[in-house]
Amino acid sequence: MTSLLPSRGRFDQVVRPAALVVSFGLLLFVGATAESAARPGMGPRGWAPGALPVHLSSATVTVLLWAAYLLGAGAVGLALWRPPSRPVRWAPLVALGLLVLLTAPFGSADHTNYAAYGRIAAQGGDPYAVAPVTWYGGNDPVTSAVEPPWRMTPSIYGPLATAVQALTSLVGGDNLRQTVWLWQMVVVACFLGVRAILLRLAETERSRARVDVLWTLNPVVVGVLVCGAHVDVLATLAVAAALLLARRNPLLAGLAVGAAVSTKITYGVVALGLLWGWRLLGRRELFRRAGTGLLGVLLVVVPLYVWAGPHVFRQLGNAGGSSSLATAWSLVVQVLRHVMPEWAVTTLVFVLAAITMIVLAAVLAKLLHADGRRLDRRHLDGHRVVRSATLATFVLTTAYVIAAPYSLPWYDALTWALLPLLVPTAVDRVLLARYAVMALAYVPGRVVGMSTSVEAFTLDFRRWWAPWAGWLTWLALALMVRRVGALRREW
Repeated sequence: MTSLLPSRGRFDQVVRPAALVVSFGLLLFVGATAESAARPGMGPRGWAPGALPVHLSSATVTVLLWAAYLLGAGAVGLALWRPPSRPVRWAPLVALGLLVLLTAPFGSADHTNYAAYGRIAAQGGDPYAVAPVTWYGGNDPVTSAVEPPWRMTPSIYGPLATAVQALTSLVGGDNLRQTVWLWQMVVVACFLGVRAILLRLAETERSRARVDVLWTLNPVVVGVLVCGAHVDVLATLAVAAALLLARRNPLLAGLAVGAAVSTKITYGVVALGLLWGWRLLGRRELFRRAGTGLLGVLLVVVPLYVWAGPHVFRQLGNAGGSSSLATAWSLVVQVLRHVMPEWAVTTLVFVLAAITMIVLAAVLAKLLHADGRRLDRRHLDGHRVVRSATLATFVLTTAYVIAAPYSLPWYDALTWALLPLLVPTAVDRVLLARYAVMALAYVPGRVVGMSTSVEAFTLDFRRWWAPWAGWLTWLALALMVRRVGALRREW
């Protein structure tokens, strides 16, 4: 009987490449068109690339992005089912990055926030104390372009991110499109830089191939993070550098940790990962490396936070305490608001989420460590410190993004950067399914520019359907860890 499944050659040469080409093509097309419900307008293009004279309706752009993300997730799923044996050459990946630079960011309006905060800092203001819309009476050509709901929100990002944004503003000048394009260059360079580091951290050809499957040629990751030009890519590069340097140079690793913390505070989780990895070297060496690493962190953090001023700490505190619609806790919040005051709902959900994060971290550690120990016994190679630090960082950051009351698709950047370095398990497919739903939940992306029907559709999906992806993710991981326990008893 002829198999209904595609042959290995057909899969490698036709099925997955075709899905990737169509998916990336749709993403690039959306970014190359004029202002839409996914892509904010940015005024005159100056010396930055312009847009095609194509105006997509909110319904059309929603359909195109849904198709791109579903096809992209399908292509990644096929590669997990039949993994490639070697990584892709650099040339097509650099070409993809250059094509992204011919488009404008879409999927959110965060890049206009970045440009505004950089503009305020470059002109001598305090982006941690000044709302963008109030800068120069709301008449500034860059800061006035910030969209709801962030028009009255000072920066919540770290001072390194603000410093980079200020540099792009100095070069971009009064032109928003030029400033954003320079920021896109930073994001694309960091994205490819993460790939270069991951290839060095990966220990086999197949794990290097996984880097392209799950990071570089993952249309969901590229669409959300790179086409969206999110600051999380910069923070992910710093974390990857810290892991690379952890084995031999704790001072430089500390500098990289300081860069991560100073970009986005949550990426400081890599410090815990490094401590977990260094513990394998013994107590004395752990304390020595921790002290040296702390010195590196302080060398970066202290001058940056002194430069940023005291308001930066207030804004970092204000960044927490809320919930987003597409998380598992959204359904709980909506129910509890009928029977409890808002402060009580926030407190209770925060406590429950913290407990859930701890449980999920333990579950992920058990699932991945089971395979990791078997791998260690077959390949004793001197990279155990980095491997252990990577696993700990992945477990902590992934438990956070799948259990936090407030989580957005671009918060998963570190999960998808580190996942290729771990042993392939069913966790890959569970996280892929969840991430695809999260990406779809925030299509088309802006809070303005949608028709009534599209707004109703996307909010209903985000509020009522996407949260179930979180619950099903928790359930799937629980069932998997139960199966691991049963297998251990059989052994």
